[in-house]
Amino acid sequence: MAEATRDRVRCAIAELGFVRNETARMLRQGPSARIGALGVVVENVTNPYFTDVGRGAEAAMNAAGVDAIWCTSDGSAAKEQRCLDFLAEQRAAGVLLMPVDDDPAPLARLREQGMAAVLVDRDISGFCSVRVDHVLGGALAVSYLLGRGHQRIALVTGVPELEPCRDRRLGAEQAMRQAASGELLIVSRPDLTIAEGGKAAQRLLRRTEPPSAVFCANDLLAIGLVNELLRAGVKVPGEIAVIGYDDIDLAATAVVPLTTVYQPRHQLGWTAAELALIEATATGGHKHQQILLAPSLVVRESTE
Repeated sequence: MAEATRDRVRCAIAELGFVRNETARMLRQGPSARIGALGVVVENVTNPYFTDVGRGAEAAMNAAGVDAIWCTSDGSAAKEQRCLDFLAEQRAAGVLLMPVDDDPAPLARLREQGMAAVLVDRDISGFCSVRVDHVLGGALAVSYLLGRGHQRIALVTGVPELEPCRDRRLGAEQAMRQAASGELLIVSRPDLTIAEGGKAAQRLLRRTEPPSAVFCANDLLAIGLVNELLRAGVKVPGEIAVIGYDDIDLAATAVVPLTTVYQPRHQLGWTAAELALIEATATGGHKHQQILLAPSLVVRESTE
């Protein structure tokens, strides 16, 4: 193309605000060029845990020259399906998904459409997955509290109780059985948010005999719980010790720095993206992998 013609085309593009149709370009170039994007479907972006996992996934994709298409399910199966339909329409090569339930049907439909599907922090038979050993995480938290002499321990968890929270509760119960002492009080909240953490604190303080320690299923619950305890004049950790889960950035900078169970969020997303890229480019038989990452306990002032 002559340079004068090229300049006229550039001027026309600038005047018309033209945006290249990436999907059409990939279709013209054939199957080998279709690894242009992967979908990342998280529950929401208000919880730093989800954004940290997604950023890890996006970093791995970008390192491989692949873009991320972000979607949020808001914990709704119907909205999750709309996200998956949208990603299929955009011809994403695959999806990294934190499913809202254990139904494998949406994932099976993705596979029928030729898309890779990798589960993040979930485990459904027949699919690649990367998750954290939350049974171990729950056991670490409660074993630590028992070791500090706490016998009445409350666990604040979600309802409905999805796989990660369920496993954290199972680990907590396992630690109690192994210690052969103590009492575990279960407090269920509809959302794992700061506001619900505050309501959990109010509920615990209404008890005739409040617990001496609380293990929360995530850091947002724990931060909200600590804030409400402090407003009520309860000393943390002098009267009630608190442990969270995730080790988001807010945990270390809270009014009372939070003891919490660290899970490798960036590695979780990065590894899931790597599995999705492998599956999306695999030819012939693909062996699914289930990768389990280890959590660890980070001790700060809320228990000391």
